[in-house]
Amino acid sequence: MKKLCSLLKHIDIIEFQNEKDIDIRGIAYHSGKVEDGFLFVAIKGYKTDGHKYIAEAIKNGAVALVVEDIQPDINVPQIQVEDSRKALAFLSDAFYNHPTQDIKVIGITATNGKTSTSFMTYTILEKAGFKTGIIGTIMTKFGNYIEPSILTTPESLDLQRFFSQMREQKISHAVMEVSSSALELHRVANVDFDIVTLNNIGREHIDLHGSFEQYVNVKTSLIRNAKESAWAVLNLDCPYSRSLIDETRANVVTYGVKDKSGHIYVKDLDLSTGRARFKVVINKPVQVGSMEYKPQEFNINLSVPGYHSVYNSLVAISVGLLCGIKIPVIQYAINSYKGVERRFQIIYDRGFKIIDDHFANPGNINVTLETLSMMDYNNLHLVYAIRGNRGVTTNRENAETMVKWAKKLNLSEIIATLSRSNVTEKDRVTDDELEVFMEVMNKNNIKVHLYDELKDAISYALSKTAKDDVVLLAGCQGMDYGAKIALEELSRLRPDIDKRELFEALENRIAGTM
Repeated sequence: MKKLCSLLKHIDIIEFQNEKDIDIRGIAYHSGKVEDGFLFVAIKGYKTDGHKYIAEAIKNGAVALVVEDIQPDINVPQIQVEDSRKALAFLSDAFYNHPTQDIKVIGITATNGKTSTSFMTYTILEKAGFKTGIIGTIMTKFGNYIEPSILTTPESLDLQRFFSQMREQKISHAVMEVSSSALELHRVANVDFDIVTLNNIGREHIDLHGSFEQYVNVKTSLIRNAKESAWAVLNLDCPYSRSLIDETRANVVTYGVKDKSGHIYVKDLDLSTGRARFKVVINKPVQVGSMEYKPQEFNINLSVPGYHSVYNSLVAISVGLLCGIKIPVIQYAINSYKGVERRFQIIYDRGFKIIDDHFANPGNINVTLETLSMMDYNNLHLVYAIRGNRGVTTNRENAETMVKWAKKLNLSEIIATLSRSNVTEKDRVTDDELEVFMEVMNKNNIKVHLYDELKDAISYALSKTAKDDVVLLAGCQGMDYGAKIALEELSRLRPDIDKRELFEALENRIAGTM
């Protein structure tokens, strides 16, 4: 419980109506979650305006309101602010007594790879013996608590509550994905980051931010706003990440695969099997407190496939070093990390491979197809779930990116699907989206086998698959059920395969189970 006036010290107030200092038992931004003694924060969202629900909030027990627009005929205290969402972040941090000041918080951002990098980092910290929490796209997890995620980065009130619970459970480290929308909408305002990382920036979420330039500006703010005592881990191979070296107050550690001038780089990279083997070279000494990592080399064998996994691992390795973890522990942890579902996940590898990938945007598509270009296989059968309700621009860019790789991958046809029975209304492919996809393919002489249903598309792909081929299940929401469908079809075609072994890749899976 907090006094209202003690909370209000942390925000800028335009006007305070019906001023009085009262006890606040909790905070809510959803009227349905208001209880007796709560402060209700009315947020103007994209779909609705929290000011519409003030009467309901008061009925449910709200004793004070934070608003952007003062409401007439209201008897409870009203605190007017310029941005109620930003105010929510500062109020939440204060209500829970600034929990991130007592936890080492690692913020991971990128257009692609946030989830995989976060879990890889989490694995290193856990193997080193640190009690670690993780917050991201798939779930929030700490101790025995697990909650499936709705947002990549939770709303600030929920985020600070999670951190408060972590502190109560003596969690020492927390790894969290930081989305561009979280930065834009102040969800991570007042989170005390100790390490921040930026792996890559590509064209994504442009509609949310208005322009690519604004997206870059928002994305890079995590690094630019880092405190002096923090560390920033930056990718020299990404021009946007590299440009931040002189734009942050934080201490900087740099890495690269192509660029060898940073603190850490890769040599002797072998991706012939799809799973990378390479040497990590510490090129410049890395001083962390009283501990120094002198120039040296060590081997890394990844259990997860993909060229992008090399970059993700360099972020995780850098964070491990900055947390003072010994190199043999990092090597063991990286090797034991088995990956995140739907991120270039090899779900079948007996005679031929089936790879399940979250084919979201040009950046995703480029790293996936670049990895395939480095692998040894005969024929590629690409099953693509066209992105639904994402607009003509996104679908044109995705199609053009696939076409760009077609010649190098000897890809003369694509198996496309609308996944009609496997998506909800909000992810349905529109006529315009289908038209622009087909237009790009026809213009580049790529034959398209188009199926309404995901099951039919996958069945066709498997019917064409021979020894040493690769089937790529590529797509977002429209491909979430793809792995399950593919393995069920294989089980029907190959009854001799042990079912438990066949479906092992789907254990504890979240995508395609709802």
